[in-house]
Amino acid sequence: MRVRMTVYVEPEQHQRIANLAARRKVSQSAVLEAAIAAFLAPEGTERFEAAAFALHLDRLERDLRRLHRYVIITAETVGLFVRFWLTVTPSLPPDAQSAAQAQGRARYRAFVEALGRRLDKGQTLLNDIREDLERQQKVAAGDPTAEEP
Repeated sequence: MRVRMTVYVEPEQHQRIANLAARRKVSQSAVLEAAIAAFLAPEGTERFEAAAFALHLDRLERDLRRLHRYVIITAETVGLFVRFWLTVTPSLPPDAQSAAQAQGRARYRAFVEALGRRLDKGQTLLNDIREDLERQQKVAAGDPTAEEP
């Protein structure tokens, strides 16, 4: 004896079930019954958990690759800035160094405060760079909606 069961699935899942049933020339109920049996079988549970774990690892790998890219961009940005700063900044005479150090400390405090405000708002240099590049591409393409910040 079979028991009637009503289930709700997402439209995409329903389409996948219908396509599989049509390809295999079986009913949708047969597809669902086989999927449930595989899920409930001890080895099926392990297989399901392994598949879920693999999907999780894939997501982590994508996140790690994106993070690696951001680290490279950040290191290149800092390196380019330091190289530029060292190239264009002249040495100070000894009598001007204490005033310059005091001014440097004040600028550093202002920098840290500005950084804190940007981070609180969720603004990042990488987003700024991406937006600037997109804006430049629009300007180069003659897009009249491209505006300078």
